[in-house]
Order: sequence, then C-alpha cells, then structure tokens
Amino acid sequence: MLILAGFAAHQGYLSFPIVLALAFVGGTLGDQLFFFLGHFYGQSVIARFPSWTDRVQQVCRLLQRYHAGVIVGIRFMYGLRIAGPVVIGASAVPPWRFALFNMLGAVIWAVSIGSIGYLFGEALQWLFTDIRRSEEGVLLLIVLVGLLFGVVRRLQRDRRAEH
Repeated sequence: MLILAGFAAHQGYLSFPIVLALAFVGGTLGDQLFFFLGHFYGQSVIARFPSWTDRVQQVCRLLQRYHAGVIVGIRFMYGLRIAGPVVIGASAVPPWRFALFNMLGAVIWAVSIGSIGYLFGEALQWLFTDIRRSEEGVLLLIVLVGLLFGVVRRLQRDRRAEH
C-alpha cells in the first residue's frame, strides 16, 4: 500500500511528505499496539495462534542475539510483521526501549518503502517520455518484427508441407 501511495505522490495525487508522515505514524502505532498486546496478554495471545510457534522461536532467537536490530527490522521480516511485536512485548524488553527502536524502524521503513513507490513513478515517467519521443521508430520496429515473424512462419509452413 505504501509503494502505491509513493507512486500516487509522484503523480501529484498525494503529498509525499504527508504520505511518509502517515506511514511513520501508522507503522509506529500499529507495532506499539501489538507490543502492548504482547506485553499484557503475551502468553495467552501466543497460545491462541499455534501456527506462530516457529515464528515465536525465530523471534526469540533473533532477539537474544540482535536485540535492537530485531526491533528496528522486524517490520521488514516476512511473516513476522504481526507476530514479532507481540513476541517482543511478551519478552523482557522495556516499553520505552521498544518505542524508541520501533520509531527508528518506522522512519526507515516509511522513507525506504515510500521512496520505492516514488522512484517507480519517476522511472515510469522517464520510460514513457522516451517512448513518446521515439514512438514512430518503435512503431516501425514493431511492424518490421511482425513482418519478419510472418515471413519466418510462412517459410516454416512451406518447409513442413514439402516433407
């Protein structure tokens, strides 16, 4: 969704700074919500989702080795977007520490993912500008390739008919 919002900002439909600000706020609040859910109801929430067993173990292992890095990067880890903050909340991580690193991760996430969408729009604009400049050449090339393809197919058919 954020990539699409970045693309829409490039096209002028949305304000890019507002897109990034809303992504930061939404990302931060969402993870804080899941952290506090884990902080207050961690074990019962984790027990309700047996499919999370592998994810819980993975987050716990990562958390022991790369404490701050896991908090910052959890939003980038496929399959851990929701389970990660819940598991971190159920661990011994203090809420202030999670909030600090969560905000850092949200800034990195909002800017990087939002910028991907914006740059995608820039690349498309560059591509279409070049195509417009050379559309007659492209059209001629398409016609020539089509003719060449037709000739080759005809020759293959004629050759098969002879055998």
